[in-house]
Amino acid sequence: MNTKASSWTVDLTRFRVYLKERYNVEKAYYFLGAVDEDNQDLYEKIQTSGFILIFREHSQSMIGKKKGNVDTDIVFTVMSKIADAEQFDNIILVSGDGDYYKMVKYLVEKGRFAKLLAPNRHSTSSLYRPFTPRYVDFLDNPDVKNKIEYKKKNK
Repeated sequence: MNTKASSWTVDLTRFRVYLKERYNVEKAYYFLGAVDEDNQDLYEKIQTSGFILIFREHSQSMIGKKKGNVDTDIVFTVMSKIADAEQFDNIILVSGDGDYYKMVKYLVEKGRFAKLLAPNRHSTSSLYRPFTPRYVDFLDNPDVKNKIEYKKKNK
């Protein structure tokens, strides 16, 4: 299974290759909400494409009411790596969500941010305008899209 971005489909394997070749990404984390036993094929595809899966933690009392919001998990993971002085070059974030603005601004100021890869220009928070184009690129740009789009195989 592939993830959707607008009206075209991102090929996770091609996207992972793109991240490695374009940005020299060694570790790529893919954050997901609650674990759903019905999505095992998706989880396997994400992992075989080269991503490290991180699921949102939920207490046992929340079973059946799980919310998949992973924003705080992403921010916490990035900031804990900085606080623990883990070795990494720069962060690349795949999102257009303005909830990450403060983290992105901080990382840019500290020289620890490489790029925000937003799905498209129209759904990207206007908070990121001051960072465009140096720190922001759009996955639906024709040159990027051509490299990561799922292409049907001829039979």
